[in-house]
Amino acid sequence: MESISADRFVVRRDIFENCLVLFTIEDWEEQMKKIRSRINPYNREHNRFLRNFFKGTADLVLDASNRLLIPKKLLEQAGIEKDVVLAGQDGRIEIWAMESYEMIDIPADDFADLAEKLMGGFISEDE
Repeated sequence: MESISADRFVVRRDIFENCLVLFTIEDWEEQMKKIRSRINPYNREHNRFLRNFFKGTADLVLDASNRLLIPKKLLEQAGIEKDVVLAGQDGRIEIWAMESYEMIDIPADDFADLAEKLMGGFISEDE
């Protein structure tokens, strides 16, 4: 069973950025667990969310040469035509058109301020 799941992935359009996000099947199942814990299937707003969430999603399996074939429609929606950047992102991989990825940088001082805002008051469980 482990070898089968190692060959399976899910790709979807990102919710916030113009890129795709690739999940291992295990990470995808964790995402689904989080969503299921917050969604009521008999709520119209929740149904609209689910419909749009899954609309940009595809299951992928490695081929005999260990390649993934991403559906052309998803590539087009993310503006990916030729040069691609794969960016690791905490349990997932973002797939960007190189031109778009190069434009997301923020100035170093702004990044430092953001890091301080998000992590400055963080106290680990080990402390």
